Amino acid sequence: MKIKYQDLIEQTFDWPQYELNNSNDQLHFHGIPLMDLVKKYGSPLKFTYLPKIGENINKVHGWFNRAMKKYNYPGKYYYCYVTKSSHFKYILNEVLSFDTHLETSSAFDIDLVKAMHAEGKFEKDRIVICNGFKDTNYAQGIGSLIDEGFTNVIPVIDNEHEIAHLAKSLNSCVDVGIRIASEEEPKFEFYTSRLGIRYKDIPRFYQEHIENNPNYRMKMLHFFVNTGIKDSAYYWNELHKCLSVYCELKKLCPTLDSLNIGGGFPVKNSLAFDFDYEYIIDEIMLQIQTTCEEEGVEPPHIYSEFGSFTVGESGGAIYRVMTQKKQNDREKWNLIDSSFMTTLPDAWAINKRFIMLPLNRWDQTYERVFLGGMTCDSDDYYNSEQHVNAIYLPDFDKDEPLYLGFFNTGAYQESISGYGGIHHCLIPQPKHILIDRNDENELTYEMFRAEQKPEDMLKILGYNVKE
Repeated sequence: MKIKYQDLIEQTFDWPQYELNNSNDQLHFHGIPLMDLVKKYGSPLKFTYLPKIGENINKVHGWFNRAMKKYNYPGKYYYCYVTKSSHFKYILNEVLSFDTHLETSSAFDIDLVKAMHAEGKFEKDRIVICNGFKDTNYAQGIGSLIDEGFTNVIPVIDNEHEIAHLAKSLNSCVDVGIRIASEEEPKFEFYTSRLGIRYKDIPRFYQEHIENNPNYRMKMLHFFVNTGIKDSAYYWNELHKCLSVYCELKKLCPTLDSLNIGGGFPVKNSLAFDFDYEYIIDEIMLQIQTTCEEEGVEPPHIYSEFGSFTVGESGGAIYRVMTQKKQNDREKWNLIDSSFMTTLPDAWAINKRFIMLPLNRWDQTYERVFLGGMTCDSDDYYNSEQHVNAIYLPDFDKDEPLYLGFFNTGAYQESISGYGGIHHCLIPQPKHILIDRNDENELTYEMFRAEQKPEDMLKILGYNVKE
């Protein structure tokens, strides 16, 4: 009779999987024995497996290169990393060690670019695409990059007010892009994206604000949809509208030679995840090539901005089940030694799913449970749909602690939760471990940041704390 947790996983999913497998009753992630990590560092614990970042970057380059070769595509491809997905230095160090460029979204990102250049990690001829709303500080930062000799800075215009802001900060003509305000999915709360300029207004906008402006040279059309790149009628429809605008604008503007298809590749969020990335890229390139040929215009260079896909699958979080509460005849609550609201805020804010698996006790029977955080807030819980709107875990045993792993959590969670700051109910920031491989392919571990201390939080709150 198959009643063990191991049996449940093997009957429900293809198991083992590329990055996850179990051995001797314990879970491994990319060959990392996670219970050994717990024994060494304890819990709660955040970790980043750095080699996964380069692996995903190389995959995307391979997919685009194969598609371009297949269709004899004349343009070039540029991979840009979205810094807002994770601003940490250890992330940028890894990202920039590959063939990548950067996309920024605020004034403070400019200082990040300069800091990476000062350390020899970012050359002045790499591309910096400046997205986001351009207030005075951001516009001045963009101007300072250009004045300091960064030769491939491309501000993407979001609205007509930015034209004046940027002009005051520029001492030479600069390449610019225009962001398209795509139409949102029908189920969205509003009809048109608040970001960018509407499709029908872009040719007029170019002629009125850029065509005869000595400060600007039109180079890029920027296309992004909020739901990301998907094999859906909505996405293909928006892409076709974008390509129509590109071709119309190209006929007006000979200097336009680049199309930014944005980003938004999905990150694996369950053991049943199935997304054919290579097919999507192949189809995108075919659509671009075909449309440009039909319109008689030169196909553009292609830029992409991948943030979550770059770093998301490198991250993980580990918790210990502290106790179990039986609230009624059906609901059992496993309470973890941290908080979902503070360490995985997307799980609380937008009901985002992550891969969740126990680290140990796979050879034992299982039960249906709910997972709760340790804050005094009823919203601090996780109820995954991974097992058909339910969570099944090995039976609770007070004498044999159960440890849980949440995987592919590397994008946005630290910045949204306010890393190193004040969290709900003063739950401390967990310790964070960086995992890498040396030249012999052996695992290496480094403590990036210890668990947040009470005195750290008290100082932020304004209390006098003795050193």
